[in-house]
Amino acid sequence: MNRESLKAYIEQIRPLNREAMMQMEQYLDGLTKPVGALGKLENLMIQLAGAAGTVEVKTQPKVTVIMCSDNGVCDVGVSSCPQEVTATVTYNFTRGITGMNRLSEFAKADIHIVDVGVKADFSHPLIHNRKVCYGTKNMAIEPAMTEQEALQAISVGIEETEKLIEKGYEIFGTGEMGIGNTTTSAAITAALLEEEIIKVTGKGSGALDTVYHNKVEAIKTALKVHQPTIADPIDVLAKVGGLDIAGLVGVYMAAAKHGKVVVIDGFIAAAAALVAYKLAPITKAYMIASHLSKEAGMALILQHIGLEPHFNLDMRLGEGSGCPILFNLLDMAQYTLLGMGTFEDAGVDKSNYMHIWK
Repeated sequence: MNRESLKAYIEQIRPLNREAMMQMEQYLDGLTKPVGALGKLENLMIQLAGAAGTVEVKTQPKVTVIMCSDNGVCDVGVSSCPQEVTATVTYNFTRGITGMNRLSEFAKADIHIVDVGVKADFSHPLIHNRKVCYGTKNMAIEPAMTEQEALQAISVGIEETEKLIEKGYEIFGTGEMGIGNTTTSAAITAALLEEEIIKVTGKGSGALDTVYHNKVEAIKTALKVHQPTIADPIDVLAKVGGLDIAGLVGVYMAAAKHGKVVVIDGFIAAAAALVAYKLAPITKAYMIASHLSKEAGMALILQHIGLEPHFNLDMRLGEGSGCPILFNLLDMAQYTLLGMGTFEDAGVDKSNYMHIWK
């Protein structure tokens, strides 16, 4: 993939289907309840209808795409976790023992594990080998990726998502695994939002003050040395981003192109959503924010895109863990609102109550 082919792909993304959204809204207003009384549950159903182009919305099957990769910036001590943890957790997803595994099983959702740049080799049928390279470079010294590597990782995200769409998946989530990726996410956020580094940088998995200092200094150095072009999200992504983030950009793009909603997990997934939004603002219409991560930059990203989180659970696990929680809400909305009776079913004259219920 090059810039021209990515631009051509983006141009194929269409707005939500307004007719389907109006039909869903009219249907919901005819249910035996006060108009709009189920609030955001109704909004979710209207969004799903707009994405699918029909009021016969489906919330099954669901899958979270987990992009896994390593980050060279770990060389300067930005995390208290050793870099080998990336490979360990990537493999543990196949064992069903992680928090993300359990949350997904409860939500009756699948996970799709993609090695887009881990510094290890896997031989497991559940880990899809789409390795662009063995981790990024240390962005505190040199650009994290070449432009072509960043574009290739975006292409991986598009291709893996389209494979899943061909298999029939209706709802998508965004997950990641990569030690050091709160550093790359903060760097992207600081650049694209033109915010102070300190305002968008949290402690991530490294709670030590020295580790946090290393993180802030690494971001400061990378932005100063490489001078990413703020108006060019690809340049920002390549110079201070990560392969996992780039892969998730592709997930957002493909989901939007094919009329599927895609759920944002936490800070890293939100940084990828920010890049996708900057490249193609139309992708926002297909995004759903699950929770408000405890990472410092999360709220600023969502505010900039114009999305509201549905939960605030003080979570900072990553891996896509917010997605299955939101999946449960989608199932509840679909089960409730497509199963309720209408005013006619209830034997109620709607006109007698509209002046009270509006």
